[in-house]
Amino acid sequence: MRVSRSLTAVAVAAAMYSVAACGGTGGGTASADTVTVYSADGLGDWYKAEFESFTRATGIKVALVEAGSGEVVSRAQKEKANPQVDVLVTLPPFIQQAQQQGSLAKSQIDTSAVPAELKAADGSYVAVVNNYFAMIRNTAAQPKPADWTEFTGPAYKQKIQYSTPGKAGDGTALLLLLQHVMGKEAALKYLAEVQPNNVGPSTSTGKLGPKTSKGELTVANSDVQMALAAIAADKVAYEVFYPTWNGKRTTVALPYYMGLADKAPHAANGTKLMEHLLSNDVQQNVPARAWGAPVRSDVTASGPEADAFRKALDGVEIWYPNWDEVLTGLDADIKAYEKATGQ
Repeated sequence: MRVSRSLTAVAVAAAMYSVAACGGTGGGTASADTVTVYSADGLGDWYKAEFESFTRATGIKVALVEAGSGEVVSRAQKEKANPQVDVLVTLPPFIQQAQQQGSLAKSQIDTSAVPAELKAADGSYVAVVNNYFAMIRNTAAQPKPADWTEFTGPAYKQKIQYSTPGKAGDGTALLLLLQHVMGKEAALKYLAEVQPNNVGPSTSTGKLGPKTSKGELTVANSDVQMALAAIAADKVAYEVFYPTWNGKRTTVALPYYMGLADKAPHAANGTKLMEHLLSNDVQQNVPARAWGAPVRSDVTASGPEADAFRKALDGVEIWYPNWDEVLTGLDADIKAYEKATGQ
């Protein structure tokens, strides 16, 4: 299952699929035939297949560290005096945060097949898998929750959990989406009313799926790609849904973005890996191997996985934020959220 683990545990676990771990914060050294990736969790199965393919083709082994979207950016920022990461993969607005903090370099990879709205104008990051925010509910839940207003009621006491805004990409998306559909003040009031039913903070969305499948939670946040992948691979007992607000279902676009780390120890290897992940052949595999959608405009998603992805979004309005604008007010939004909920 796609459960986010501690940074150390994930780095060790990476060896399970022929990925060589390198030194972490504090000055470990890595050989010249490695590349280190810090990534938001959710793409584990895709990484396994594509990293193995990359290693066979190039001889370069990949060390993977997975955590929440905010955590991987924070780790890269803390290590700037002694860089350990080569490629950073995370959700918005954290990739934009990494850019503003100077944690990314211009990779010079060919992104001409990727639409302008899915890449930075200065070449510092580019989307690698298309994805969208979603909620999940236990399949045995009766009646099935369908509207945001339901989650403040006593029936959901200690049966709701969402990943923490400011720490996890999906959790931040939850806050931003509610602000978008309800208005900022109304969203804060709503989340304060939900708080008695909330199990507590979680730095990673990936931890919530198994709890929802077991029935420990009735409702949690997720994203389309991660949820569909778990449903297919792990036969989990939950389903994707979009709560209504004033009769309308809305989601927010949440692509996985990748960027070359500033002063990457193995920048050339990082560039090769990014080129591999963005190549036409690999992007063709995104639906089948990742349950996401390709980002290249010259790749048409097909197959049952692509159909399931499209079905999950059928009839749902998609919001495409200006992430740079979102980032300018994010600190204030997070502080207001923490004050309103006491988290």
